[in-house]
Amino acid sequence: MDFDALIESITPQTYQALQRALELGKWADGTRLTREQKEHVMQAIIAYGERNLDPSQRVGFIDRGTKEEGETCSDSEVLQTIRFLQ
Repeated sequence: MDFDALIESITPQTYQALQRALELGKWADGTRLTREQKEHVMQAIIAYGERNLDPSQRVGFIDRGTKEEGETCSDSEVLQTIRFLQ
């Protein structure tokens, strides 16, 4: 089976199971994912999302928000946010 056919065969339930396995680093039966399996699962999750999910639901989505015309973000606001997050 080629990669495209594999991605097309993934169901929403399988997608969720793959996500969960990657999050935990192990399959549902407790077996740890190998490095190669993690890479393949990541590729499958990303490819499935690109084909089947709204952009806001995809892995790696960053909500950039919206700005009114002419509105800017000052450097001091960014620095305050960064310091808060650290």
